Amino acid sequence: MNQPPNSPYNPPPDREQLHKLQQERETLRLQQEKQRLKAANRHRTLAWIRNSTGLLVGALEVLLAIRFLLRLSLANLDNVFAQFIMNLSAVFMRPFSTLFISPTNADASRIFDVNVLTAMAIYGLLGGLAIALVNYFQGPAPTQR
Repeated sequence: MNQPPNSPYNPPPDREQLHKLQQERETLRLQQEKQRLKAANRHRTLAWIRNSTGLLVGALEVLLAIRFLLRLSLANLDNVFAQFIMNLSAVFMRPFSTLFISPTNADASRIFDVNVLTAMAIYGLLGGLAIALVNYFQGPAPTQR
């Protein structure tokens, strides 16, 4: 049963009520904007963590690939660059250093280092898992208005 807008049963709202309703709407809008801002900041922080993880894991993979190529290609390990790569990657190779016996050629000058390949696979999987975990915590992107 619709009443006309100005009937005695539906008196027009006075200025105070209108002002109060407007304040409530503004308060609600402000709360929603704060929630959106908080979600956007969280999204940005987690995206930074995800990108940094990808960059670090990628750099580690490149470092280990260079180490693998140096050992495979008769590189002079007394060279400054080769020593730098070997010393820098030694920390990451320590858990895998004696995992497998790596095959060599007849005079043991070229080493097909299976341990480096294993380390690359494990670090790649751990990096992918870390990124997937960050993606899980990130959830869907905040809605844009």
